[in-house]
Amino acid sequence: MTDIRSTFDSLLCAGVAAASVLLFGTGGSHAGEGVNTGYFGNVAILGYDPVAYFTDGRATMGSPRISKKWLGATWYFASVQHRDAFVSEPVRYAPQFGGFCTGGMSVKEASANLDPEAFRIVDGKLFLFSGKEGLEEDFDANPAPVIAKAEAEWPAVEAKEFDARAAGN
Repeated sequence: MTDIRSTFDSLLCAGVAAASVLLFGTGGSHAGEGVNTGYFGNVAILGYDPVAYFTDGRATMGSPRISKKWLGATWYFASVQHRDAFVSEPVRYAPQFGGFCTGGMSVKEASANLDPEAFRIVDGKLFLFSGKEGLEEDFDANPAPVIAKAEAEWPAVEAKEFDARAAGN
């Protein structure tokens, strides 16, 4: 009986560890403690389907009838298949920096305003922006430094943003 209990405890610990990696990931540039849902409602990416950016290569509005709660926000999807893909690998599809503007993040600003159609996928990761202006000139020409700056600023901005939201500010 002790061997069975020990095996169960080991499996339980491994399961908790695996769930933690799925929920919170291992890097600092993805959604961690929360998700930018803008100023109104509690819907991620203003209701756009995060999986469609990868599968369709474009911003696609999701449906409230096909949704999933994750990290305290509701995510909408254009199809059940997209929802199921997200459920199996949310960190893979979630936008970087909690869904805040990547350009703003690179200069220590967290813009809750997003243009869901202003996005880029770089190295298999989704980056959102507050507008399309300057993307081609400022980001597309050399995304690595912008992403590196945003990754460096994200932990401090993340703590500030989600501490303020938790405090009701």
